[in-house]
Amino acid sequence: MSKGGSKAKAAKKKTPASDRRQVQMKLVLSDTCAVCKTPCSRGQQYLARMRQPGALGKGVPCVLTRTYG
Repeated sequence: MSKGGSKAKAAKKKTPASDRRQVQMKLVLSDTCAVCKTPCSRGQQYLARMRQPGALGKGVPCVLTRTYG
């Protein structure tokens, strides 16, 4: 008895992970989030943290600046 459907599995190919497009986003600081026309929840949370005295931050990835590279 042979197993059926082996040709259908061989015809379907997946792209390797190295060939997929990766999303890249720029890091923005709290001053950029403060004047943003389309505020997101991540940016608003970051802006609230940076308003605390003594807060240190290195930025947050902005979804509006995403590029596929």
